[in-house]
Amino acid sequence: MAESHDAGRIPYRYHGVRRVPVKLSNYTEGRDNNFNLIRIVAAFAVLITHSFALAIGTGTAEPFRDSLGMTMGSIAVDVFFVTSGFLVTGSLLARDSMIEFLWARALRVFPALLVMVLLTVFALGPILTSWPLASYLADSQTYVYLVKCATVVSGVVYNLPGLFEDNPFKQAVNGSLWSLPYEIRMYAILAVAWAAWRVTKRAGLRIFAATVVTAAVSAGLFVIARHFLRPSDDQFATLFFMFFSGAAFYVLRERVTLSRSYFWFCVIALVSSMVNTHAFFLVYMLTVGYTVLYLAYMPSGFVRVYNQVGDYSYGVYIYAFPVQQSVVALTPGISVALLCFISAFVTLLFAALSWHLIEQRALGLKGFSVGWARRVRTSSKPA
Repeated sequence: MAESHDAGRIPYRYHGVRRVPVKLSNYTEGRDNNFNLIRIVAAFAVLITHSFALAIGTGTAEPFRDSLGMTMGSIAVDVFFVTSGFLVTGSLLARDSMIEFLWARALRVFPALLVMVLLTVFALGPILTSWPLASYLADSQTYVYLVKCATVVSGVVYNLPGLFEDNPFKQAVNGSLWSLPYEIRMYAILAVAWAAWRVTKRAGLRIFAATVVTAAVSAGLFVIARHFLRPSDDQFATLFFMFFSGAAFYVLRERVTLSRSYFWFCVIALVSSMVNTHAFFLVYMLTVGYTVLYLAYMPSGFVRVYNQVGDYSYGVYIYAFPVQQSVVALTPGISVALLCFISAFVTLLFAALSWHLIEQRALGLKGFSVGWARRVRTSSKPA
């Protein structure tokens, strides 16, 4: 049997003349993948969707809302949660302690978020508020915004005193932050499941995998049933499904094959279902996870060049909305297209600075938790 030495390029093992698709597990060890590229595309999709609401005052003009029943931005957030569930589960299972996992998650979310919120409150706010500076700085809402948006655990608030009052989409400073509390909750739920696995020891991995898969399937069935029987705007169940479907793919990686045939079947099914929003929703729910993971590992060559740049997606996601609102405030009547262009350029600049000056350096502190975790484990052992 001849086996490819480049798992990122050839998705098959060869048994004589028969090609056998390779398992997903063959690709999960290294970092040569397209996750960074997928996430930056998703982040800009959110920016584009928000441009309609921020320039016009309503998101009803977004082109996919009526044709698909969902927007580019909502699909992009789903993609974020699928990739997060997959990668975070891998990170969790690779670590020796809960402390290491929680520290790694905190370093990824909070340093860049804190800097962005501080810049928003103490730079953007004083410049663009319609209130006198002293009143702006003395108002309790300023500090409620600071604390809630910098921590996000208990939810976020969206307005600062006197900011964006005359914009078409009034007062909202950073509407993108709504998804971060959900992300934190998913980490917590996954961590609890992992902790239960650690307690059960030998049979634990099977129990953990079964729990994750059951959670994903149950959530998916609930979301589909709710869509057809009792539609709701509540996002928790949908994002839970997306996150845990990604997690399920990771725990089942030894059984999942990345096949070009399966991928194109998903694509054709998605395109064919676009004739009806309900049909599209059903097919989308069934195919989004596999499609995202295929695109994350299978395309190679030139598309992998982006990995050399950095992971700017988080910066784009958290900076785009306030940048867009600022552009709208400074250029009344701006078109959707021009808003997209200008805000994308400015946002990418902030995202690059955030990655190179904040995020990358923060991630370098991951090792600090290892010694701490070892000391905790040692001190907890009986003498």
